[in-house]
Amino acid sequence: MKVARFHAPGDIRVEEAPEPVTGAGEIKIRVRNCSTCGTDVKISKHGHHHIRPPRVMGHEIAGQIVEVGQGVSGWAAGDRVQVIAAIPCGACSECGRGRMTVCPNQESMGYHYDGGFAEYMIVPAKVLAVDGLNRIPEGVGFAEASVAEPLACVLNGQELARVGEGDDVVIMGSGPIGCLHVRLARSRGAARVFLVDINAERLEMAAALVHPDAVVHGQDVVEQVLKLTEGRGADVVITAAASGAAQEQALQMAARQGRISFFGGLPKDDPIIRCDSNLVHYRELTIVGANGSSPAHNARALQLIAEGAVPVSDLITHRLALTEVLEAIDIVSRGEAIKVTIEP
Repeated sequence: MKVARFHAPGDIRVEEAPEPVTGAGEIKIRVRNCSTCGTDVKISKHGHHHIRPPRVMGHEIAGQIVEVGQGVSGWAAGDRVQVIAAIPCGACSECGRGRMTVCPNQESMGYHYDGGFAEYMIVPAKVLAVDGLNRIPEGVGFAEASVAEPLACVLNGQELARVGEGDDVVIMGSGPIGCLHVRLARSRGAARVFLVDINAERLEMAAALVHPDAVVHGQDVVEQVLKLTEGRGADVVITAAASGAAQEQALQMAARQGRISFFGGLPKDDPIIRCDSNLVHYRELTIVGANGSSPAHNARALQLIAEGAVPVSDLITHRLALTEVLEAIDIVSRGEAIKVTIEP
């Protein structure tokens, strides 16, 4: 079979590999779609400390079961499934408290285990142990199901930021995550959703798909948001971009008792921002992080897609073959797409 393996920064190869063998407690799937994201770009350029090469990349995975290993029940060949990316251990104190997104022993598909940029892959026993394999609902295609993983992360972020009825919500960053945030905020009852980006072309492309109430572009984004909200600021600001400047601006545009989600992580060599502590103190602001998703978030994300509450099919702007994975990662890197999916 063909796979796309990471060997070193700048060295991802599409090459032949033996079809994997299904072990006890495992499931083998035929990968139908594995979508790409900004993390794949980071890995391609810089690697990752959890990846020991060579490693098959890809973590937004949907496919069809072809073989069930010994000891596995409840699944059969032909079942259409979506696979979680982040694998909590299910046994530590955080998991025991229901905080699976911050499991200190978390492993990941495409990092610790071979991922979905392959024709076939193994779903590890650890995934099955935490209910991390989800049935794709009727009417949901494989490509749409692969987007459940990033949507699950967005769902975690909005739950932590308590996005709800009547909120004015600002999304900073108009990539695929920003687009998903716009649609999820609407489904959660937000009154108005504003989309911000410094990339005018990507902002225009995203706005044409997800139709925010207004777009904000330029150097004076705080002033523009304050004007759009009649001076009070936004109830929720979500920084869906790896930008320290965006995080600093989020503090300035939040309304009294506003909630700020630092959704996009910052580069490890530049993670420090200037925080006006008095804004946090006097406006009673809440700042939350958002780190991945739990198996339960993945299941709920699939349901949101199936119900039509968060449409995703039109966000998939590029569909490429496995042999074109380098082009796919390059398209994502240049910001020329919303969502790029690989169809092995």
